[in-house]
Amino acid sequence: MSLKVQANGTDETCATFVLLNEDHTLGNALRYMIMKNPEVEFCGYSITHPSESKINFRIQTRGGLPAVEPFRRGLTELMDVCQHVLNTFETSIKEYKDRKENEME
Repeated sequence: MSLKVQANGTDETCATFVLLNEDHTLGNALRYMIMKNPEVEFCGYSITHPSESKINFRIQTRGGLPAVEPFRRGLTELMDVCQHVLNTFETSIKEYKDRKENEME
């Protein structure tokens, strides 16, 4: 993922993050994670054109919180969720294979 930040003026509470080579898969999951933060007033994304792999990701926060903070936190929490899903999947696969081995004996 490549990232470019576009900010309007000196207000750090509003920012647009341009994510290159990404689509709805990341966009929707990341928007969900960021919107769980009560300090986030608005979070949304748009894909510029179906033939482009580029997302414009807009965040607006309350209380002077810089928009980059919930963006970072959302990415971190999303990585944690993905890691948990991967670990659970790998554990289930191992248990399944172990059960099949025991049945064959």
